[in-house]
Amino acid sequence: MAEGKRFQLLGILGGLGPMASVYFYEMLTAHTKAACDQDHINLLLSSHAQTPDRTAYILGKSGENPLPVMIEEAKRLVAAGADGLVMPCNTAHYFYDGLSAAVSVPVVNIIEETVNFCAARGMTRVGLLATEGTVSSGAYAGVCEKKGLSLLTPSRESQRLINGIIYDEIKQGKEPDMEKFGRVAYELREQSCDTLILGCTELSLLKKSGRLSRYYTDSLEVLAYVTILACGKTPTGFDFS
Repeated sequence: MAEGKRFQLLGILGGLGPMASVYFYEMLTAHTKAACDQDHINLLLSSHAQTPDRTAYILGKSGENPLPVMIEEAKRLVAAGADGLVMPCNTAHYFYDGLSAAVSVPVVNIIEETVNFCAARGMTRVGLLATEGTVSSGAYAGVCEKKGLSLLTPSRESQRLINGIIYDEIKQGKEPDMEKFGRVAYELREQSCDTLILGCTELSLLKKSGRLSRYYTDSLEVLAYVTILACGKTPTGFDFS
């Protein structure tokens, strides 16, 4: 994506959830090499927080399809002049094909870019920490298979713990239970994973707080890095660049 057409006006399809969207915008600003305001990325941010829950729909727990709302917001961004879109939400990429087909501009794929990032660094065995919707959809599994990477996911009980950290703690503004997180991470690390992918942008907030090491690959960081390049700017300050 970074090698193609440069985006002149970036559209961020956010609100999926809101805090991750705020952090993504902050990350773009903090990591774009700039000497003045005018050196930063021109962008539009849509934060439609009332988009139906993606995981609930994927798991069949809700009949509210979020795709029509996502398409409406994406078209709103394109109508306002956005010539490239990003979605700072992994689970929403279950709907990537439908969304991408509905708009006339490129949509950066966070899952493809994250797997490409891992493969480019010689990783062959990765673990995934994400919502149950993302894990069950097989979105990461499909891309990993194409790239020749082995993908490991948490056990049923460990996935339940991750779900709780995402939905009952981070999304509600509560302090995340790092002891539970550590138990899940240990389970995957013991299976010789080269990295653990933070495949939910709410989990990216754990890395922001300095609680996680460089062993973790943050999908939101990867998306920010690729997006800055796609906008013709120079990334700076990433600890992997």
